[in-house]
Amino acid sequence: MSKVVKRMMIDQIREQIGETKDLVVLDTSRMDAISDNQLRAELVAKGIRLVTVKNTLARLALKEAGIEPPEEAFAGPSTIALGSEDIVALSREMAQWAKKIDELEIKGGAVDGQGVDSSGIEAISKGPSRDELISQIVGLVLSPGARLSGALLGPGGYLCGQIKALADKEGDDTQASGDAA
Repeated sequence: MSKVVKRMMIDQIREQIGETKDLVVLDTSRMDAISDNQLRAELVAKGIRLVTVKNTLARLALKEAGIEPPEEAFAGPSTIALGSEDIVALSREMAQWAKKIDELEIKGGAVDGQGVDSSGIEAISKGPSRDELISQIVGLVLSPGARLSGALLGPGGYLCGQIKALADKEGDDTQASGDAA
């Protein structure tokens, strides 16, 4: 293969990767055609693309993009999974498919450009998504204020309740004396 053709292929891989720094590297070579087509069709519907690549060209393209996946991820046939809202959703989807299809193997990936092995991708798939993390952080940020307002309103509410009870009791006493007269 000439250098010009290799450069064109590297550029094509770079174009498909785009600005993403999150990806999962798979081995789909043992899958039958029907399973492979079903996998690709369902992933496209979820916004995930699969790109089958030549390892040496993929390493060069990823290096140019500032992504350093682990070396063992590009041993043997490789397919790169890209897309989804975040790496957690992508790794979750790939882990679910790996459980459904025994021939599909997760070889590794990259999170924000840093290499992660297959066990790391599995661990990421079990963690909270970006939206879940944001909601947890917001809850933690708001909880001291809620506790403080509860502490400030608690005694005042108690005092207000006591005054109201006394007023109701006095009002009942006044009505009772008015009814007797």
